[in-house]
Amino acid sequence: MRKELLVLLGFVSLATATAFAAGPKEDPFKGKLFAPNVILEHRDELGLSKQQFTDIRMAVVDVQANVAEYEWDVAEAYQQLMAELDKSPIDEAAVIEHVNAALRAENEVKKLQVAMLVRLKNLLTEEQIAYLESVRDQ
Repeated sequence: MRKELLVLLGFVSLATATAFAAGPKEDPFKGKLFAPNVILEHRDELGLSKQQFTDIRMAVVDVQANVAEYEWDVAEAYQQLMAELDKSPIDEAAVIEHVNAALRAENEVKKLQVAMLVRLKNLLTEEQIAYLESVRDQ
């Protein structure tokens, strides 16, 4: 079961990567947004205020909580997909619907992640953004 779930998640991730049309090292946002780990790695150099740090942490925690909900949706779609694939003959439309359910959940996760990245950038000052851009370009 766990192995099959990983296969489905891999499929969904592959589909998402294709949708973003980005290679493994290519940034789909061309460096215009900053991952929370990058911001936190440079928090001393950025001089993040206590409020900025708290707001960044809350944004990340909020996304993680919401992502967990969608992981359940993916798992449910996978279980239904596996049950459908055990049938003979296989109902192609039902299989596609279960795959679509997993992809919809993955799409919601991506939207949450992009919204978080935008929120994080909006928490930074122009100077902090310039610093992160300079570090990125090195």
